[in-house]
Amino acid sequence: MTGPTALAPASADLIARLAADPASSFALIVREGGDAVEVLSGALSDVELLGDIPLQDADGTPREVLALVPYRQVRERGFAAHDDGAPLRCLLVDTHVAVPLDEAVAALPSETIPLADAGFDLADAEYADIVRRVIADEIGQGEGANFVIRRDYVAGVDADPRMAALTWFRALLEHERGAYWTFAVVTPGHVAVGASPEAHVSARDGVVTMNPISGTFRHPAGGATVETLAEFLSSTKETEELFMVVDEELKMMSAVCSDGGRITGPHLKEMSRLTHTEYVLRGRSRLDPRDILRETMFAPTVTGSPMQNACAVIQRHERTPRGYYSGVAALFTPNAEGGHDLDAPILIRTAYLEDGRLRVPVGATLVRHSDPYGEVSETHGKAAGVLGAIGAIPRAITIVPDDDEPAPARRLADDEGVATLLASRNARLAPFWMQEQAGAPDARPFAGRRAVVVDAEDRFTTMLAHQLRHLGLDVEIVHWSDASPAVVDAAELIVSGPGPGDPRDEASPRIARMREVVHARLAGHRPLLAVCLSHQILSDRIGVSLAPLASPHQGLQLTVDLFGEDASIGFYNTFTSRVTPGVTQLTPSETRCGGVGAVEIAADPATGDVYALRGAGFASVQGHLESILSRDGMRTLERLVAHALA
Repeated sequence: MTGPTALAPASADLIARLAADPASSFALIVREGGDAVEVLSGALSDVELLGDIPLQDADGTPREVLALVPYRQVRERGFAAHDDGAPLRCLLVDTHVAVPLDEAVAALPSETIPLADAGFDLADAEYADIVRRVIADEIGQGEGANFVIRRDYVAGVDADPRMAALTWFRALLEHERGAYWTFAVVTPGHVAVGASPEAHVSARDGVVTMNPISGTFRHPAGGATVETLAEFLSSTKETEELFMVVDEELKMMSAVCSDGGRITGPHLKEMSRLTHTEYVLRGRSRLDPRDILRETMFAPTVTGSPMQNACAVIQRHERTPRGYYSGVAALFTPNAEGGHDLDAPILIRTAYLEDGRLRVPVGATLVRHSDPYGEVSETHGKAAGVLGAIGAIPRAITIVPDDDEPAPARRLADDEGVATLLASRNARLAPFWMQEQAGAPDARPFAGRRAVVVDAEDRFTTMLAHQLRHLGLDVEIVHWSDASPAVVDAAELIVSGPGPGDPRDEASPRIARMREVVHARLAGHRPLLAVCLSHQILSDRIGVSLAPLASPHQGLQLTVDLFGEDASIGFYNTFTSRVTPGVTQLTPSETRCGGVGAVEIAADPATGDVYALRGAGFASVQGHLESILSRDGMRTLERLVAHALA
């Protein structure tokens, strides 16, 4: 997203004057591709909730606000977080001017700031142990597909905080590249300076954009080459890691955008020491930008998925609060329509200075394939981008060609082979999410029918609801705690949704309620579609055994036979229902639940792992038909809904 169309010009001495005033609050921003430093200054206001961000003056005039949103703000969504009291800090902008980039850089201080007692707060071996525990105890027990656990690089700083901020800001401008925002936010007692590669969410002219970035290629000594990058792009682990975060952000897009969101890409984000892979998601929304920000707190690339459980996992495994790490810097700018545009990069690759202590938090995305020391290496690589730029560690080496053999600067993404490798990823993905979805589709087979989707704390339900609406259904999403017997009984079709956890967990109120939903619909012979966790609950109810998988299927794509038709489906499961290999049907006498009649079974012929079930008035599926990994998701969803409603 670009900045305001016109900024008042200013000279570099404005920055010096602001820095010299210990009571002033200001921000310096250079946006991707920008040729000026935007200087914002004004009064501070700390507020409690996103809805309290003051976007109007007392007389109702729209005002510009830059808000630093801490991670603890996820509590607004009812999610868990260590509460460190980090304020939701608002800079009420009264001056927003532009200083030419070259002029500003030349005027900024350049002396390296000495650091004392520098190093990670967690030793490498200690962090590797945390990685092992998360894979075994969280991913291995069905708590989610991926989780981001952080560690902090810390040091003492004996320098004026404002001069340190200006020095580090200049260093990042000179020695880091590819950042979405390079910024310094200076308020009394607190400094944040960073070069964030990732735009979390923006809203402009009614278009919402998200930019999930995942997969980290750490440049080898001497710099990245096409060959080394190609090896990274061929990695299953890195590819699936990106797909999983795209799925998670599509959940958010489907919640705030009427058209669900369309993905484009993948692209490369090339920086000084790292290269990332990314997609861009766009959709249309009329929501207040503060509501858009609330519904998208926070990026799965820095938390994990499913989001609510990721926050609980972070609280269990991170020993200290996050502060602003993984939050956002949200700039609300008045627009011509009387509302506000939003531009909100994620607060990563950022150095914080408070009370003489530097802190650079970094995290790695942990998935089922993760190698503990590989994730340790990733945290070093991410920290190095900031630390190298500010001179805390040796800077990245730039290879300068001989004068006799000049070589033009060329992005790795411009290489034809790299472009082909990137584009090939999309062959695996669902066309539904890669095409325009505005307007009614030509075929709406269930027009006039109504469905209630029961959310078991996995917002895949927002994507599922969007697809069901695309098929013509009038859809309402109900949280599991609100799925009362009256609500369940009144629905024409119940879609009992996915969620984290062990379906056999008798102590979980959430799973107990999901059992009640499934059991009530079966007993009443009322149309039911059960997905993932609910499929497992339904399986158990009719007498099919449950078991943990030897290796979790988190973010796995399989082509399976679903009742005589091959379907490419995405799976996010740690548990499975299982029959004797070769069994394709249960007779009425073989079912545990009386009155359900015969049950058809679609299962793996070798293992007996059940992919789908169907009987009179119900159907279920282990995979996520709404996932971008489900290339045949819409076709399969239509088949199963048609069966349930028949």
